[in-house]
Amino acid sequence: MRQAVKAFKALSDETRLRVLNLVLERECCVCEVMQALEISQSKASRHLSALYDAGFLKMRKDGLWSLYSLDKEGMPDYLSDLVKAAGKVLESSKIAKLDKKRLKQAERVGARCAGKQCLV
Repeated sequence: MRQAVKAFKALSDETRLRVLNLVLERECCVCEVMQALEISQSKASRHLSALYDAGFLKMRKDGLWSLYSLDKEGMPDYLSDLVKAAGKVLESSKIAKLDKKRLKQAERVGARCAGKQCLV
């Protein structure tokens, strides 16, 4: 029951829904989330961490990069159902579409990103 409560709390925030929208598109590092959502590094990290702790995301290291993606294999069915429902809602959101457009233009900002922003 605790894990379900954590999942619902994670999805009860607009910014976390927007972050989920990005990882539905592709794997992202913190600096890409920052650029796409136009938020600070601390906010991006905090929201990624909440989604990770709730069981929606997995994180992998690629050198100095911390990359986040949906944890499709490790996610229980009820979380997968929540992601699908959120995805349907986000499909009609203008801000979610704009976020995805900005994500396409986002870049990993080299040493700056690897040094502070993308390491969580």
